[in-house]
Amino acid sequence: MRNAEIKRKTEETDIYLKIELDGSGISEINTGVGFLDHMLTLFAKHGCFDLTVKCKGDTYVDFHHSVEDIGISLGEAFSEALGDHRGIKRYGNIILPMDEALILCAVDLGGRSCLNFDVQIPTEKVGDFDTELCEEFMTSFSRCGKLNLHFKELAGRNSHHIIEACFKALARALRQAVEVDEDHPDVIPSTKGIL
Repeated sequence: MRNAEIKRKTEETDIYLKIELDGSGISEINTGVGFLDHMLTLFAKHGCFDLTVKCKGDTYVDFHHSVEDIGISLGEAFSEALGDHRGIKRYGNIILPMDEALILCAVDLGGRSCLNFDVQIPTEKVGDFDTELCEEFMTSFSRCGKLNLHFKELAGRNSHHIIEACFKALARALRQAVEVDEDHPDVIPSTKGIL
């Protein structure tokens, strides 16, 4: 079973996160940030990851610390659940439509962190969620997950649709990348021999 459990407690957040990569998309999400709950629920569903996230954060300040630290925790969980990355396909990509929005997402679980976030979100907020936190989440996730992550917005006008397409596309690309390569289940997919 490829799973991980992360407990992260700081002066700003107290997070419990559990993930099963070979799941069925079941989730239990309570971050204190309603829009992020929605994004992580659909992330779990579209990635077929079983995901539990509970966060008590200083949301009376704003949502920044909670969103950033959940991204950190999710990245750490992915890295831990993959172990030495033996047998995975490593790469995943998709062009995902969400109504008028169209997002390209590509991922490489190659052990090095890099985020390219070429996404223009037209409004500063969706509800009470600061839309700049979408990139903040992806930065933390890619850094702590030790993965290359690329987003490119090909079309979009509605901020909710654009961000939702990003999370769905991330889930679908990761689902491809973590899949076990049945032809090479015992091979680490790198000429270096490690990831």
